Amino acid sequence: MAEASADQALFTYGTLQLPEVQLDTFGRLVEGEDDVLPGYTTVDVNVDDPRVVTLSGSALQSVLRRTGSARDKVVGTVLWVTEEELDAADEYEVAVYRRVEVTLASGRTAWVYAAAAGVGA
Repeated sequence: MAEASADQALFTYGTLQLPEVQLDTFGRLVEGEDDVLPGYTTVDVNVDDPRVVTLSGSALQSVLRRTGSARDKVVGTVLWVTEEELDAADEYEVAVYRRVEVTLASGRTAWVYAAAAGVGA
């Protein structure tokens, strides 16, 4: 059986950068590259998912909010993951997030978890 290719770019700015979260979610540590997401900012929200709170060590989590302003930007890391790992990330992220496609400052396209409708407004 062929090994799946880590060809999905996932921009992370919070707990998915933590080694313990990566090991639990992906089963491995994922190397990343620094990048920036323009036109967004973060807001803090409380989550009550026990897995997220245990792994991250906090119920207070950052969530992206699109502003469209050139002054706003979020610094983070692009992780290269497989389709299966992207599905695992979907399971890790709680209802306050939705996965969307964005263009980073580097020009690359990546998935990112941003605020679901009505969250952090």
